Amino acid sequence: MPLARSRHRRSSIDIWPGFVDALAQLLIVIIFILLVFTAGQFFLSNALSGRDKALKQLQAQISQLGDLLSLARTQNAQLTASAVDLRAQLKATLAERERLNAQIGALTLRAEIAERSLSAQQKLSAAAQTQVDTLNASIAALRQQLAQIAAALDVSQAKVKNQELQIADLGKKLNLALATKVQELARYRSEFFGKLRQVIGNRPDIRVVGDRFVFQSEVLFQPGSADLSDAAKKQLDPVVAALKQIAEKIPPDINWVLQVNGHTDHRPIHNAQFASNWELSAERAISVVRYMISQGIPAERLAAAGFADTEPLDPGNTPDSLRRNRRIELKLSEH
Repeated sequence: MPLARSRHRRSSIDIWPGFVDALAQLLIVIIFILLVFTAGQFFLSNALSGRDKALKQLQAQISQLGDLLSLARTQNAQLTASAVDLRAQLKATLAERERLNAQIGALTLRAEIAERSLSAQQKLSAAAQTQVDTLNASIAALRQQLAQIAAALDVSQAKVKNQELQIADLGKKLNLALATKVQELARYRSEFFGKLRQVIGNRPDIRVVGDRFVFQSEVLFQPGSADLSDAAKKQLDPVVAALKQIAEKIPPDINWVLQVNGHTDHRPIHNAQFASNWELSAERAISVVRYMISQGIPAERLAAAGFADTEPLDPGNTPDSLRRNRRIELKLSEH
């Protein structure tokens, strides 16, 4: 028994220091993890603070752009009204010039008649001299009137030229304002497509062709159908979300619309629901528009059109060519 107790005591003494060391190391690891977590929280807080500041700056810039566009719209309306007034004045001036030309012709004819009468009267006796003098006075008065009318005509022509220059200048300003709006809409279109690319990613059945975003019909519709399934609606949800974000940024004076165009391949369809490819392409575009309206897109910002097989992307007749031509196109344009 004494030997067993001695062995038991030595075994207890040997295990306890190792256990204490293990606990100490575990405590050190826990403290290190807490330090790393605390440092991470500090850096994350700084990063979030910087992002909030950048967002506030972007919101201030967007507000300034809205004010500038509102001012441009007011100036555009004023320039348009001025152009209308100047055109009316120009029309009145041209009419006045025609009237003056007519008066000049009539007075010239009268002067010629008077001169011929004077020549005849000069052959008469002295008793007709009084009448000759009267005719001479009339001719002088007529010539004076002609001079006044000619001067008035010169003034009118100068006024017409000045008005034409003003109209040309207004036209340039209007064209510049329109070009600015087109550039603004192009920038929002680029941002819209950029958001869609980020959300949808690199997919062969959803792509950008020129200024249009293209869905292959098979992504949204079953063959020969114009009904959107729940899976198809999920494909359209990123488009609706991106369009809502962009719509909030577009100024109200830019009259934009999202054009939804339906296209088919050249193979004719004829069933109980659709008499031709025209009906199928149009109904598919309308289905997309109806879903977008149900998701909160204003109806006045949407348009649907069917093109059947009149605008193929691929003239070939292979299955892949036919598939590429069956599509739904989205185009953000000015209304």
